[in-house]
Amino acid sequence: MHERTAGLDLASEEHRLCVVEADGRRLQERRVVHSEEGLAALVRHLRDLRVVHVAIEQPNGLVVDRLLDADIAVVPVHPNQLAAARERYRAGGGKSDSFDAYVLAELARTDMHRLRLLEPDSDETKALRALTRTREDLVEQRVALCNQLRAQLETFWPGAARIFADVDSPIGLAFLERYPSPADARSLGRKRLAGFLARSGYCGRRSPDELLDRLRSAPEGRTGEAELEARRAVVLALVAALKPLVEQIKLLTSQIAGAVRAHDDGRIFLSLFRDPKSVVTAAELLAEIGDNRDRHPRSASLEAIAGQAPVAVQSGKKKVACFRWACNKNLRAAVSVLADSSRHHNPWAADIYQRARARGHDHPHAIRILGRAWLRVIWRMWQDGTPYDPVRHGSLNRLLEAGG
Repeated sequence: MHERTAGLDLASEEHRLCVVEADGRRLQERRVVHSEEGLAALVRHLRDLRVVHVAIEQPNGLVVDRLLDADIAVVPVHPNQLAAARERYRAGGGKSDSFDAYVLAELARTDMHRLRLLEPDSDETKALRALTRTREDLVEQRVALCNQLRAQLETFWPGAARIFADVDSPIGLAFLERYPSPADARSLGRKRLAGFLARSGYCGRRSPDELLDRLRSAPEGRTGEAELEARRAVVLALVAALKPLVEQIKLLTSQIAGAVRAHDDGRIFLSLFRDPKSVVTAAELLAEIGDNRDRHPRSASLEAIAGQAPVAVQSGKKKVACFRWACNKNLRAAVSVLADSSRHHNPWAADIYQRARARGHDHPHAIRILGRAWLRVIWRMWQDGTPYDPVRHGSLNRLLEAGG
């Protein structure tokens, strides 16, 4: 029986499927409705045709889960690979969903030596990834709303933006909910502020006198009555949007902490950090790297997917190392946090960072150099299933010995 391959171009309501024979002839093209009946029919159809590989751009999602659950081999194709391959099969520059499905099917037929079958992570890892990515999305929304709130306050009441360290802190939001405009705080004195802080459970280091001085020493805005009322309403609206968001981020952080500590590989990534509050970054590293050791047989592939290794561009005698844009952005951010924090307490990390800066690299570049070095260590730990132990870190020990 000849091996058949298929390409599936995904959409929100209707997918396009193309099946090709082993010799490249198109066997069938069809639309697949994104419904339970449509996906069940897709799985039956692929089984009936004995399709060996299904190429798809998206490496996760409901459709991918259904194919894997049916023991159908899925081949993830990066969008850049698909875009580059289109030129092999067209001359006029046209593009359509059915054409993309055909190109995907052809890549699964001819380029399997360049591609990998999708090997899913464990259920625990996928759950952790869902938690960390959702938390990151909520944090981005919180930052956006916080910036809007701060901009409003700087326009007509700068003191309220400066009285506490963070506008979106629980005490900061409680203050703005009670005093959303200068008119509401007109009679606010030391005793009233002290009472408000006590009721709100304020545990900061600033006394009521210091906080009141911050509020009153800021410039005073000049707004008309109508504008003041409008900006007051805007502040209350932004506070109302921020409060549940901050609370949900706090709950997700707690869930992430429990999930990463319960994960079989959790101790590996938690051992990289000194501060217990870094549990979220440890969880992000675990969630994005995964638990499938076959996915990264060498550290070089992990360095590339994390965006820490540069892309070499060479032509003749010219060779340039360029920034790697195509990578896992979430993993790159987590590695950067690890690298930046470790240089303050780990002598080995500090030495790599300082030598990179001495060579003329700016801070982001030096952090990527350090991140790449950390990934070599992480890859070894990950493959061996052992936590980070400074005693076994050869480069660190050699540096310490050389320093006396």
